[in-house]
Amino acid sequence: MADRHGLGEAGTAAASAPAPAPGPSPPLGWRERLRAGLAGAGASLWLVAGLGLLYALRVPLRLCEHLAAVTVFLNSLTPKFYVALTGTSSLISGLIFIFEWWYFHKHGTSFIEQVSVSHLRPLMGGTESSISEPGSPLSNRGGENSRQNLSECTVWRNPLNLFRGAEYKRYTWVTGKEPLTYCDMNLSAQDHQTFFTCDTDFLRPSDAVMQKAWRERDPPARIKAAYQALELNNDCATAYVLLAEEEATTIVDAERLFKQALKAGVTIYKRSQQRKHQSPQHAAQLRRDANVLLYIKRRLAMCARRLGRIREAVKIMRDLMKEFPPFTMLNIHENLLESLLELQAYADVQAVLAKYDDISLPKSAAICYTAALLKTRTVSDKFSPETASRRGLSTAEINAVEAIHRAVEFNPHVPKYLLEMKSLILPPEHILKRGDSEAIAYAFFHLQHWKRIEGALNLLQCTWEGTFHHVSVYPKKELPFFIHFTAGLCSSTAMIALLTHRFPEILGVLAKASGRQLSKANRNAEASEGLGR
Repeated sequence: MADRHGLGEAGTAAASAPAPAPGPSPPLGWRERLRAGLAGAGASLWLVAGLGLLYALRVPLRLCEHLAAVTVFLNSLTPKFYVALTGTSSLISGLIFIFEWWYFHKHGTSFIEQVSVSHLRPLMGGTESSISEPGSPLSNRGGENSRQNLSECTVWRNPLNLFRGAEYKRYTWVTGKEPLTYCDMNLSAQDHQTFFTCDTDFLRPSDAVMQKAWRERDPPARIKAAYQALELNNDCATAYVLLAEEEATTIVDAERLFKQALKAGVTIYKRSQQRKHQSPQHAAQLRRDANVLLYIKRRLAMCARRLGRIREAVKIMRDLMKEFPPFTMLNIHENLLESLLELQAYADVQAVLAKYDDISLPKSAAICYTAALLKTRTVSDKFSPETASRRGLSTAEINAVEAIHRAVEFNPHVPKYLLEMKSLILPPEHILKRGDSEAIAYAFFHLQHWKRIEGALNLLQCTWEGTFHHVSVYPKKELPFFIHFTAGLCSSTAMIALLTHRFPEILGVLAKASGRQLSKANRNAEASEGLGR
């Protein structure tokens, strides 16, 4: 899988060993348990302590006298004051409601909730979990636990994304239309800046030029900057990467440039390995150089796959997975699955699925539908709906049907593309798990594998039609609590202001009654205080 807004090809330094699995934590002492208990009940303790302190200081603070003054003040107020008070409250709450509504529609969250979580929660004893970016090198050490926390409703780098110059640009030449949206290209630009640059780029002039190149939105400007970087340093690997991705018009040209990038990347990476302990800056350079090297090797494997050298591509992918075992989140196994299916090496496909189709890894359409394809392969050539309805399903057929059900449950958009009920388009560079974009990206490369197995699409159609359900609409965002709260507050205060203006005598009676209650409470407090003395 790819990282959120990030390159699936990025990783940390190859020299970094996987972090050891944490052992059981030692038992906490009584001080630690007490501190943890106090932290958990922080808000309640603060409230109780505040009330106790207020009660203890009631005499020095002359609370009874102040309460009596408040009573006199309330008795002297006129209905006009209450009209002004409630009217002003209604106006202020209405403005807050309008601002909350605007902020929610623009940013998708409540402003009050965001401020309270960010600033007030730490003051009340809450702690914020330190979550690093999923695709960042630091987060890779989190292992399986960090992957379980990743949301499926996130934009991911498409592991089978096409080459910009050799494939996407060819579509533009033929149709005159851009195959990528501005949002997709903007996400890729963020990917490049995150994984191909670091804070020490100013130390190497060619890297400083490339840092500006990745920020450019105009393709000719990026290509020009890449050539400028090569003039400064002929071993600038990222410059070759940019040219291979965007200037090369064929896969052969792209592969040639990636091989030059690999040669330069290995040299730079070895040099960074020797200096990684000198300073944190050198360690950051090593991580960036490892990202570049891993990206280059993966794209070389994809070039070999495009050019029909599938066994070579499989070897490169397997070597990458052995060289970087902690980086299962890079989704190289999805590239490997597609290549093995092309070789019809179904036993190897099953072995890869047994390793990566695990609960600790986020699912994908490639994993779910490939598992269904393998189960379907064993029964599809002899499957007949009429025969199955008469004699019932065999155990193998039940397993195949259940596998298809699981796949459709994960992404119900895929069958329409596999059955060619919807037209295929070029896959985007980023996909949404369980969404239509993931279905396009999967079917674009895997439709041929389903067609190759006799009866597989027939069984998919029968099973899918028998359990078809309308694809749910993407859920609308629920209005936050504070929008409902401010709307209710605005409405209630406006109603009170209207009633106060319409029936001032009734409000005056209620105000005097509340004043008498306060006076009575004040006298009782004074009497109890006198008895105490």
